[in-house]
Amino acid sequence: MARSAPLAAEPGVEMGVLQPGQPVPGDTGLVLLCGSKAVRADLAALRKEGWDIDILAHVRRGGVVIGLCGGYQMLGRRIADPDGIAGPPGESAGLSLLDIDTVLTGDKTLASVRGVDIATGAVLHGYEIHVGRTTGPDTKRPMLDLDGRADGAVSADGRVMGCYVHGLFAADGLRAAFLG
Repeated sequence: MARSAPLAAEPGVEMGVLQPGQPVPGDTGLVLLCGSKAVRADLAALRKEGWDIDILAHVRRGGVVIGLCGGYQMLGRRIADPDGIAGPPGESAGLSLLDIDTVLTGDKTLASVRGVDIATGAVLHGYEIHVGRTTGPDTKRPMLDLDGRADGAVSADGRVMGCYVHGLFAADGLRAAFLG
């Protein structure tokens, strides 16, 4: 879990950042996996702490998971880095909570974006900064529409989702719609 200042400022929302050795609390409503510059190494660290098991149990209990950027990539089946763009070349199994695969590439995306959350219609703004291309069946259910360009993926039950937009919850309307 990571801290998101706009979410943490909302009345009735209690947020925490997990420290090594702490489990994901059983009464957690939302697990938020944030971005990462070294996604495969951070995924390995997540696994070392046992948080992968906690996140899977959270989903089995009906909890919601959102992955942003590198967190989105972690939610898929696999992250491949054949050219060593973000660490040693190789491939890592993801959490398999979304039916997607990511291949890290040398092309870096850096852009301000505006759009809407498809589930709620709420307007959003933020920015993209990532390397990689994500594909797979769950991208047919995108999370966001960024001025006509689909971004992200949503699981069939709607409880696991991810996208490449940072700063997503800074948009008051989206935050209110999501929490509502």
